[in-house]
Amino acid sequence: MIKIIFFGTPAIALKSLEYLYNSDNIEVAAVVTQPDKPAGRGHKITMSPVKQFALAHNLPVFQPKSIRKEPDIQEALKKLSPDFFVTFAFGQILSQDVLDIPRYETINLHASLLPKYRGANPIQRAIINGDKQTGICTMITELGLDCGDVCMKKVIDIPDDMTCVDLFEKISEDAPELIEKTLIGLVDNTIVPTPQSADGVCMANKVSKEETLIDWNRSAEDIHNLVRGIYKFPSAYFVYNNKIIKVLETRVVDGSGTPGDFVDAGKDGVKIACGQDCILLVKVKPEGKGEMPARDWFNGIRK
Repeated sequence: MIKIIFFGTPAIALKSLEYLYNSDNIEVAAVVTQPDKPAGRGHKITMSPVKQFALAHNLPVFQPKSIRKEPDIQEALKKLSPDFFVTFAFGQILSQDVLDIPRYETINLHASLLPKYRGANPIQRAIINGDKQTGICTMITELGLDCGDVCMKKVIDIPDDMTCVDLFEKISEDAPELIEKTLIGLVDNTIVPTPQSADGVCMANKVSKEETLIDWNRSAEDIHNLVRGIYKFPSAYFVYNNKIIKVLETRVVDGSGTPGDFVDAGKDGVKIACGQDCILLVKVKPEGKGEMPARDWFNGIRK
């Protein structure tokens, strides 16, 4: 039985924790997650999904503000004598003192095909950049940013209509088995971690607020990829009559015109000219209102 301590916070990590907890090969000795934080409109203090699972299954929970600076928690983790730490969207950088605790290694699940898209937003960046494929990697955690040796990879296709939410879910589903196979393979010496290539390294930086504003001078395909890549996190938008209009669903269609001008409107949506081709707005969320078909929004502003 391989003993691990699981480090994770958001919902994307939950299926991996559940899978490993129920595995006949893995013992989850404890969970480390971020401190409870305000969430929602009421800013109610809320536990992370990973913590909720841990408490429901009587697993010890540690919630450091910064594990690098909390020797008491480090000592408590040492006493559990883990074979591995497993990290998946934990949200804190680990120090060498922490990495040295497990018997073997700290294994991280990263949501890209390393060395491409190191950093915080690999899922969004892959879609925004129009990639047709991405993937997941298990890797040995080192002090640098996502630069450790890769243990296993799995390729994931990105269809033209896939949003970041869809890709989050796909990664959440595919990650658990890859993590388990990695742990078993490292113990059995059937997996030899491979250093990352120096070629193809790129960063997946956080999406800036400026990037979320739609630039109609860009191609319709670029705009469609932006809409998919930040779907509801936080959503691409444009401003009309001093109101923010969030764009939730689009399609690339033929056509031309002055970028930003309305070209046509019909039952399928509202057609807007771009720098190349046109974009069809299918679903939007106007400021102060709920989600609606774009044609309904358009009919409302034309009255």
